[in-house]
Amino acid sequence: MTPERLKDALVARAGALGFDAVRIARVADVPDLAERLAAWLDAGYAGTMDWMGREAARRAHPGRLWREARSAIVLAVAYGPDEDPLAAIARREHAAISVYAQGRDYHDVIKGKLKELAGFLATRGACDVKVFVDTAPLMEKPLAQAAGLGWQGKHTVVLSRDLGNWLFLGAILTDADLPPDAPESDHCGSCRRCLDICPTNAFPEPYVLDARRCVSYLTIEHKGHIDPDLRAGIGNRVFGCDDCLAICPWNKFAKAGREAKLVARRDLAARPLAELAALDDAAFRALFAGTPIKRTGRDRFVRNVLIAIGNSGAPDLAPAAERLLDDASPLVRAMAVWALARLVSADRFAALAAERASRETDPEVAREWEMS
Repeated sequence: MTPERLKDALVARAGALGFDAVRIARVADVPDLAERLAAWLDAGYAGTMDWMGREAARRAHPGRLWREARSAIVLAVAYGPDEDPLAAIARREHAAISVYAQGRDYHDVIKGKLKELAGFLATRGACDVKVFVDTAPLMEKPLAQAAGLGWQGKHTVVLSRDLGNWLFLGAILTDADLPPDAPESDHCGSCRRCLDICPTNAFPEPYVLDARRCVSYLTIEHKGHIDPDLRAGIGNRVFGCDDCLAICPWNKFAKAGREAKLVARRDLAARPLAELAALDDAAFRALFAGTPIKRTGRDRFVRNVLIAIGNSGAPDLAPAAERLLDDASPLVRAMAVWALARLVSADRFAALAAERASRETDPEVAREWEMS
């Protein structure tokens, strides 16, 4: 089979498997991002994501990850929401969960499709293949731009003129020499809506994200106590943040997700904060089984819920926070203190502090009592 016919067969098979876009880049033509990545890491923008630095050399270029790779196949699955995610932010007594996390874990779903497609390519092309879904040192977003699938917008997320920015990405590297597509250029123009809407000012400049201030990083990746100065900006976002994606005008071309396993579960949309605060470990695991939320663990998730309760402005949620003052997790106890300080009267909080603060053994929680 000629390279051209192999590519045609590959694209057809990808469509049949549910991929909404497939583009190819020649690995030798992909820009080396070593300097750009090093500058981002040196600025500290990775926060506590130490794994970004550990594989920096290989991450900078796919050819360093696999020397025999000649072609990079980048694929996208659209997961556009049925409703405006920004509407959930106004429901302050309910939880806002990022659209991508309301269905099955995309890593599992996309990886299965990629493996099937890679097997098809290996058989038809008599070539070697490697599959990647956001779990290896491969920078899929710049690779997507090099392949012509889209471009990295000012919010650093991949944008497609045909599909908007609600996209799950996957990649296949192969030693087959496939006809490449033309790289995509930037089409953001003077627009800066994604930068201006960020609730925690996480973009020090266009195209640069400071993860340490990003709500998605804080509520998902960050394992410790969240900076008090950033808590108010989190609002009721208990897992991730969609603001910069939802505001993008290119989403007028976005497609609703058609993969059934990735469709948002209705029972995860706008759950009452009081209900989520009451989850123990077993209930948390049962509710979020199969979703990306499960990997954060109950303690971090309830930490986020308590921040949302503190931001709710709803005194009737104070009992939900007070019940967690004796929680086994210092993360949870600390945020229960912070939430109560924002919801109850000064006299009531002083009474609680007099009763409990002196018994607190964790220094971070004790500090919350003192600071609040």
